[in-house]
Amino acid sequence: MRKSTVKIAMYLNYFVFAILLNSVGIVILKSQRNYGVDELQASILEAFKDLPIAIVSFLIASFLPRIGYKKAMLIGLALVSVACVSMYFGNSFNTAKLLFATVGVSFALIKVSVYSLIGTVTDNQQEHNSLMSSIEGVFMIGIAVAYFLFPAFNSEGNPDAWLNVYWLLAGISLVSFGFLFFAKFENQTEIPGVDLADDFKQMFKLFAKLLTIVFVISAFLFVMIEQGIMSWLPTFNSKVLHLPENISIMMASILAISLAIGRLLAGVITKKVNWIWVLSFCIVIAMLIVIFVLPKTVGLDVKEINSLSDIPLIGFAFPLVGLFIAPIYPLLNSVVLSALPKKLHSSMTGLIVVFSALGGTLGSRVIGYLFKNEGPENAFYYTLIPMSLLLVSFFILKKLTSDSTQVLHVKNVSH
Repeated sequence: MRKSTVKIAMYLNYFVFAILLNSVGIVILKSQRNYGVDELQASILEAFKDLPIAIVSFLIASFLPRIGYKKAMLIGLALVSVACVSMYFGNSFNTAKLLFATVGVSFALIKVSVYSLIGTVTDNQQEHNSLMSSIEGVFMIGIAVAYFLFPAFNSEGNPDAWLNVYWLLAGISLVSFGFLFFAKFENQTEIPGVDLADDFKQMFKLFAKLLTIVFVISAFLFVMIEQGIMSWLPTFNSKVLHLPENISIMMASILAISLAIGRLLAGVITKKVNWIWVLSFCIVIAMLIVIFVLPKTVGLDVKEINSLSDIPLIGFAFPLVGLFIAPIYPLLNSVVLSALPKKLHSSMTGLIVVFSALGGTLGSRVIGYLFKNEGPENAFYYTLIPMSLLLVSFFILKKLTSDSTQVLHVKNVSH
């Protein structure tokens, strides 16, 4: 198995699914305008995306090495290609639900495969941290592309014109399918159990560890923050800043670009600076942005807006929170996976994806509820609660992973 080929396949698959998964905020906005649903109804799209990710990840994570990571990723790409074409012809809120459910199922296959393969193409924790951050950075670049891709297909005169983007997305998925199909893989992953029942037992044994419990809570809290902001930023831009639809969507790309830059930088910085200090600094700055920058954005007196250049500079400031929350997710994942034997990476990845998906669903539903009942100008303040809890969890994880690494080192020496 050539490591470079596998890495390219990882990057390409993550790029495709970044566009599909994180178009949910755009489709939430379009659903309110085209399909006549309110904020709370529209927020259910996040659940249709995330719950299938959680369920499928739980069911197949430990079993996936038997199926084969390459085959699992090919199935995922084939499914989303069909779903994209179906969205074009369906053109309804129910079809949007079906689209995101299919994307969720497929991404579970992709993410568990990619996270499990990282351990086979890296040799130490520094390399693992770097590759994990780079892959997640490429994911954020894909999200940023989505915020320009969808407006490119929008038309004021034709409310259905935006659906043409799904032909392009189906095409990109098929290109990724073709590249992956011809890529050479060798299964170097140790299969964790002798049968399916034993595979599930491995996952539940992991969950009995304090390290796992603290980590999955941390992953849950982070995705609550990230998805809550990302899914509702286009609506925030439209309803609070009163921006035109296309500009509202494109403005949300600032968050995605900030996330991408933050994760790519983290891949470099963590080679020289311990992860605990990187994450602690980042979460504190993110909290300060919510406390001091968001109020000025909400109180912005916006005049007529015809292009991005017409928006006052402070309007660009809040999405920069992405630069500081960006390193949290990939570094937490990398730290915990590096502390475990490689044969348990697939099981742990299943738990990562399950609780990430649940966090994303809850985050979007909470923000949707707050948008409707507390007003869109107040909804994002709730993120201070999970941010505070995350800061505490970092130091608990630092102690637990240090203890775990020392135990593994002693075992290796004794062997």
